[in-house]
Amino acid sequence: MTQPAIFVSHGSPMLAISETPARSFLTGLTSGLSCPRAILVVSAHWETAAPMLNAVAQNQTIHDFFGFPPELYKLQYPAPGDVELAEQIADLLGAAGFATGLDRNRGLDHGAWVPLLLALPAAKIPVLQLSVQTREGPRHALALGRALAPLRNDGVLIIGSGSFTHDLRRFRGQRVDEPESPDVTQFSAWMDRAIVRADIEALVDYRERAPFARNEHPTEEHILPLFTVVGAGDGGKARRLHQSTEYGILRMDAYGFDFPA
Repeated sequence: MTQPAIFVSHGSPMLAISETPARSFLTGLTSGLSCPRAILVVSAHWETAAPMLNAVAQNQTIHDFFGFPPELYKLQYPAPGDVELAEQIADLLGAAGFATGLDRNRGLDHGAWVPLLLALPAAKIPVLQLSVQTREGPRHALALGRALAPLRNDGVLIIGSGSFTHDLRRFRGQRVDEPESPDVTQFSAWMDRAIVRADIEALVDYRERAPFARNEHPTEEHILPLFTVVGAGDGGKARRLHQSTEYGILRMDAYGFDFPA
């Protein structure tokens, strides 16, 4: 059965253990979906010059963060990988003009395993990761997603994991339920309109058109998975699945393409 393409905001690693609206949303994310044969996660926390896929039989859990409570470092997400599928995806991207490499050692960073731990805690479905190319920008990420779109018809669930807003320079230890900053509200409203209306050219040019875009994303790695999901949506209808804010600055919005109502 055809799988949707989904963008989720993974926020702080504390999402794995904190009771927040975004955590509650993720725990129910897959309840209405058919079981995928595999999951491909495009994570903001794996940046490479050219596309890379992890190709392992068994994923290790990467705790790629520092200074958090000890209980976070005890969490594991031992999902299997799928070497053969990774090779097939590399060939698919290669045919679309993307020179794609395979990393035969890398496991899952927290951009992948934190949302999956909440959504699919059994860790039984094979998971692969695809890196982002921050220097190449949104149009590249969009094209990458379009090349990946046929995987959805082969039962692969495509998830982009980033953050709808991500200006961590403004984090000052504020409460997780701090009121949302007005600039965050304005940026998110503009992005939502462009996504739902499928205004692709406006989206690709969001850095110039969206209010406060450069404030909300000083660097682009956390928004690029959204563009890959838009591309993988392959013209399907986008729907906002969730919206909430953490620490007043991190919008935790999620979007689905061809996501069942």
